[in-house]
Amino acid sequence: MKPLRVGVIGVGHLGQHHARLYASLPGSTLVGITDADPRRAKEIAERHGTAVYDDVGALLQQVEAVSIAAPTSVHHAVARRCLEAGVHVLVEKPVTTTPAEARDLVALAQARKTIVQVGHIERFNPVLLAVRPLIRDPLLIECRRVSPFTGRSTDVDVVLDLMIHDLDMALSFQPGTVTDVRAVGAAVVSDKVDVAHAWLTFSSGCIAVLTASRVAGGRARELTLVQRDAAISLDYQSRQAVIRRIPARPQAGGESQTEQVQGGEEEPLKLELESFLQAVRTGAKPVVSGEDGEAALSLAYRVLEEIGVRDRGVEG
Repeated sequence: MKPLRVGVIGVGHLGQHHARLYASLPGSTLVGITDADPRRAKEIAERHGTAVYDDVGALLQQVEAVSIAAPTSVHHAVARRCLEAGVHVLVEKPVTTTPAEARDLVALAQARKTIVQVGHIERFNPVLLAVRPLIRDPLLIECRRVSPFTGRSTDVDVVLDLMIHDLDMALSFQPGTVTDVRAVGAAVVSDKVDVAHAWLTFSSGCIAVLTASRVAGGRARELTLVQRDAAISLDYQSRQAVIRRIPARPQAGGESQTEQVQGGEEEPLKLELESFLQAVRTGAKPVVSGEDGEAALSLAYRVLEEIGVRDRGVEG
């Protein structure tokens, strides 16, 4: 199987790891990288024995697929340029600045018969992959994603920075259409929303309760689901899950059974890139498609609007 020729656009905090993995995966050849900072580009290129391209267009002439890990503000313009050149795209989350831009990319990818995958990396967390076959028709979804303040990503609200991972995850369980959104949030140390709580109701009757904060005293990335036959709690960081089986007739005195699950040691980003390369190779729909990215972004904007954020280009 011939390796796919790939490139990375933006090799900062996240992009450097895309470059590292593409350089090591048997299914890809890292042809080159580009970054707004020439010194950074040179450093990463030398680290992985690849070329630096000063112009995105020149890189696109040499590759079949790219990762875009540049700032969100340029995702739409850069991804559009890639798709117009017939190059498949994996774009970090959030997919674009606005839902309208995301829909434009989806339409263009369909017209050019190219792949758009969105970097919602928790979908590839080994513990989530281990328990996903057990998840069906959840009645309650609880998500908690908090971290101390680091100064990173303060150009966007915490809903687009952190909560969007859990919005995407909730939608991936297919609980139906969103029928109601309630949310509150506050700016604490930046001029954007730094802490947010959201309550979502779905057409199936499922309720999702989400918390996101970048001003917490510690770190947590947790998911709990309750369905008729089980309660599933997992920790993305430790990759551990606890499954409590609910008896079919609890009123008859049946006892619940508890099972512990440990996710594997695989690097989620590695699994994500391998999935992307496989989608490019086969033409199959990506695990996290452009449509999925647009749905999560649109829901994030509904949360922001409910909080009262109406000056960030919020639109449906």
